[in-house]
Amino acid sequence: METVRSLGLAVGRNQTLDVYNQEAALVAELQAGSEAAFTYLLAVYQNPVFNLIAHILGNDADAADVLQDVFMKVFKGVRQFHGDSRLKTWIYRIAVHEASNHRRSWLRRRLREVFSLDGGSPGMAMCPVEWQGNGNTPYHMLEQSERHQLVKRALASLVEPYKTVVVLREIEDMTYEEIAVLLGIAEGTVKSRLMRGRELLRRKLAGVLGR
Repeated sequence: METVRSLGLAVGRNQTLDVYNQEAALVAELQAGSEAAFTYLLAVYQNPVFNLIAHILGNDADAADVLQDVFMKVFKGVRQFHGDSRLKTWIYRIAVHEASNHRRSWLRRRLREVFSLDGGSPGMAMCPVEWQGNGNTPYHMLEQSERHQLVKRALASLVEPYKTVVVLREIEDMTYEEIAVLLGIAEGTVKSRLMRGRELLRRKLAGVLGR
């Protein structure tokens, strides 16, 4: 499919306009039910959306389940997408909503399992980090892995609404404007939540990493 293949090509002086035009063409093909367009959409957004959900939930296994729900809603709802925002913003909004719903449901279940035998606590289940051979000693690699896990846990333990804003800004590198549109709040609110979230995260890391 020429339109979809062309979306991965570099653009020239009118890059911004071309990107919007190409996105509109992709949306049109998605709404027409093009399998190639859906395949392209998954190739582009599956990993970023998974990472977003995983950072919100702090659990890769749960993130994989939520990811399926997100793209089911994307596929079913794309015909109601009218271009009021960027396609990425629309998809991320669905992802944040689904992740938040999943976390609320998880917390409700945990309240009914106060005396569970596993002794777990919210946001602490993490998948091991894969490290590539880089000359580090096993001890150094273990130390880095443990510090990485501590940072992930600190981020996962941030309370809402601060955590989502921190993830979108610091992990997803979204602008204040993009976050405001995605969450349906004012840019000033984004900035204040980000400032508070960063401070909370700094305090958590200072306690566990000695910073």
